[in-house]
Amino acid sequence: MDTGITSRREAIFILSRWLETEDFPERLLTDSPDRGFVMDLVYGAVRWRRALEWVLQQLVKSMPEGEMRAALLAGSYQVLFMEEVPAYAAVHATVAAAKIASPHSAGFVNGVLRNLDRRRSELLAALAQQPAGVRLSHPAVLLDRWMARYGAAEAEALCQWNNTPAETVIAMLPLGRPLTAGLTPHPAAPEVCFTVPHGMRVEEIPGFHEGAFVVQDPATREAAELLDVRPGLTVLDACAAPGGKTAQIAARMGGQGRLIAMDKHTDRLALLRSTLVRTRQEWVEMVAGDAAAPLADEALRFDRILLDVPCSNTGVLRRRPDARWRFSERRQQKLCAVQRALLANLLPRLAPGGRLVYSTCSLEPEENQQQVERALAADPALRLVATAERIPMRDGTDGAFAAALERA
Repeated sequence: MDTGITSRREAIFILSRWLETEDFPERLLTDSPDRGFVMDLVYGAVRWRRALEWVLQQLVKSMPEGEMRAALLAGSYQVLFMEEVPAYAAVHATVAAAKIASPHSAGFVNGVLRNLDRRRSELLAALAQQPAGVRLSHPAVLLDRWMARYGAAEAEALCQWNNTPAETVIAMLPLGRPLTAGLTPHPAAPEVCFTVPHGMRVEEIPGFHEGAFVVQDPATREAAELLDVRPGLTVLDACAAPGGKTAQIAARMGGQGRLIAMDKHTDRLALLRSTLVRTRQEWVEMVAGDAAAPLADEALRFDRILLDVPCSNTGVLRRRPDARWRFSERRQQKLCAVQRALLANLLPRLAPGGRLVYSTCSLEPEENQQQVERALAADPALRLVATAERIPMRDGTDGAFAAALERA
């Protein structure tokens, strides 16, 4: 079978599964030879879903469901936004891919996509006149929040940032010295972070197999900096997978002291183990456990705790385009309750003089500043040492928040 048809067939399957179940698209990707193209197509269609569906609604009486809808999203994204793919080739291969699963749908998909190709300029011009939520493909609940907080211009700039495919960034570990030829220093941290050119595999970068670096945005790295670890301390990384922050902490400890890396998702522990093995940090203790539940050793106290909590991911919508469609006020309330439970469980485990760094990749105040304020109000023995916040359209990085709390 033609590889172009095969790759589009895989993309349609992933999009159909995502539409039905809201599974994470990145977990559905395979290691196929065309993985890069499939990922670009899937992420692009997910990212631009609202805009694509508006355009398609100008061409059909009612939107179909299932794989036919997924095929239309995949095809329309290629025709409208993948300029490097000839429209005729995109339409032909997408129709052929749709026909494999549903032969009766091929004619419909073919007619819609060819009509879209003929009217491309007209429809793009009409899309540009739509309200920001439609033309920038973001849910109203998020756009309204950002408009109120940042103003219209910055809110739209944030949406535009989110619609730009994310580059891969590597962050050096202490003492790591990879050859950086072909890499661009990241403006936010030019001495330690480097942008990987599109098409270059991270595994090909000198120093990868020696564990000299991890894939990590400058914004994400700041939580490990705030933790201020050093050799000899007892440290807990409470939500550790996939292990980038764990590796940063372990490298700073130099194998001296005790570092426990915990995660409740057993499938993600494999990612954590892989990171620690590659970066030569096998001395770290890995534990499968829920940071909201009592720890096995009730007497154990920690000098440092990194609490990188589950969050709404609104700071990393470039990398997690599906997260924008999962956001809701109700889900936000549930996430905040989980975050409070994690803080309430782990703050008492700090040793006197110990430090906990609370971090998220969210932009939302309820998950960030307000959680810290609540914790400080509930425990007079805590003090706020420092905070770090990154806002994508202002800082040119992922969005992130971190706060360091110390026990007197």
